[in-house]
Amino acid sequence: MRAVLLGPPGAGKGTQAARLAEQWQIPAISTGDIFRANVKGQTELGRKAQEYMNAGALVPDEITNAMVRDRLAQDDVANGFLLDGYPRNPDQAVELDSMLSDLGVELDSAIEITADAELVIERLLKRAEIEGRADDTEPVIRKRLEVYATSTAPLTAFYAGRGLLVQVDGIGEVAEVTSRIVGAVEAH
Repeated sequence: MRAVLLGPPGAGKGTQAARLAEQWQIPAISTGDIFRANVKGQTELGRKAQEYMNAGALVPDEITNAMVRDRLAQDDVANGFLLDGYPRNPDQAVELDSMLSDLGVELDSAIEITADAELVIERLLKRAEIEGRADDTEPVIRKRLEVYATSTAPLTAFYAGRGLLVQVDGIGEVAEVTSRIVGAVEAH
């Protein structure tokens, strides 16, 4: 299985990525985790990423594309992967196609987890409190949702046009949502 997870911040992509990766026995690759690790390590990339993340903006494509290309070249993705947080716009989707073509493989599906914006804000504020995430304040969350709507949501049309899109409601118990995703992907 080679898939991407789409959906607004707080829709449950990270939670579902971990569960689906275990079920499908493939690595879950989260650009958010990569960014946070670089920030914590005070790398040059981390400092640049932190500036964008603190402002609620997305890290530029050049930085993100390079990290993803490097990650997809590693041995553990030979049998598949689940990308969480990438691609986030049609240009990155085209770049991902190029990366996969270089590896001689294709994407199997694009799974969009949908969720109501106000529920997403509640989820992210709760997560910020529990995990101490400074990048999850309400104004930043609202900005991230706005950025998602304008730059990432067009991926839905991109992948639907290629017959790869699977949409699943992300509201409900975690196991219930996982079951919905697996059923939808298998039926696709």
